[in-house]
Amino acid sequence: MSSQNEFTGAFWISTNTLKYISKTPCRYQSPETVRDFLIAMKGHKLTKAEKLQLLNHRPVTAVEIQLMVEESEERLTEEQIESLLQTVTSILPGDPEEQQRDSAMATEDKGD
Repeated sequence: MSSQNEFTGAFWISTNTLKYISKTPCRYQSPETVRDFLIAMKGHKLTKAEKLQLLNHRPVTAVEIQLMVEESEERLTEEQIESLLQTVTSILPGDPEEQQRDSAMATEDKGD
């Protein structure tokens, strides 16, 4: 393979990866956020791939955790899943617009 083809292939991969990431929750993360998340994950017995899944997708439900963590039913208790969710949602930023809508809906529910 020529170096021109390698460059074109690498450019295509980089461009499409960035395009994909720009549509996922990880677009709101900074290097500091990633570092803080990985430090917080040390207490959880997860593989690197599972941590990456959590980082990329920012799950907010137990079902999402179960889909991302292999054999989660055998490896994690309900309390551990809740702890993971708490860690993910407290450290990893979500979509600011979505969080505003959720806050507004919660406020409306309290008024009922």
